Amino acid sequence: MEKVIVLLSGGMDSLVCAGLATRDHEIVYALHMNYGQKTSSRERISFDEICKHYNIPLERRKIIDMTFLQQIGGSSLTDDNIDVKMYQGDSELIPDSYVPFRNSIILSLAVSWAEVVGASKLYIGANHEDSPGYPDCRPSYYEAFNKVIKEGTKEGNIDILTPVINMKKRDIVLEGQELKVPFNLSWSCYKSSAKACGQCDSCALRIRGFKDAGIADPIDYQTT
Repeated sequence: MEKVIVLLSGGMDSLVCAGLATRDHEIVYALHMNYGQKTSSRERISFDEICKHYNIPLERRKIIDMTFLQQIGGSSLTDDNIDVKMYQGDSELIPDSYVPFRNSIILSLAVSWAEVVGASKLYIGANHEDSPGYPDCRPSYYEAFNKVIKEGTKEGNIDILTPVINMKKRDIVLEGQELKVPFNLSWSCYKSSAKACGQCDSCALRIRGFKDAGIADPIDYQTT
């Protein structure tokens, strides 16, 4: 049977990818990255709880330490000298929450694990529509990375799937509702691990998505 890997950050986009992967495949692996982000401990809780929800056994879960990205810095998510900003509205500018070349490092590690376990697909919750400023969330980026995989792996048969890349947050919420994903287990906030701040880019987009979908967001916020 086909094996697949879900890159599971614990956020709502990766959760919906987990819902799709477990719906369509019997053998699902889950990969989580600790890259030194400010909410890493809370995201780890979401990862564990989502894996339990979908009955992904421990031997199919992997957590990789990428905290070296703290040493590199340059992002409000990893650098203590840069504050996480409040949402300023939609923009195509690259925000300071962008972690330099992070997704390329993540995908490289994911492809490496896929070769080891024999997985043929990688699900990633990259979303371009609501965050057009992120260069590593563009459809063209994943098209290019799939070409790199074909050239640089033993069998060349691993594909990156980006099922929510062109979806608005509203549509991701609706897709998740149809899949009956546990949104209450997900975590989107960039800033806080105790209660979601309700003001950072990620919180703002999530709040808008649930509001536009006409569905109550099951998590609490400090302010909205």
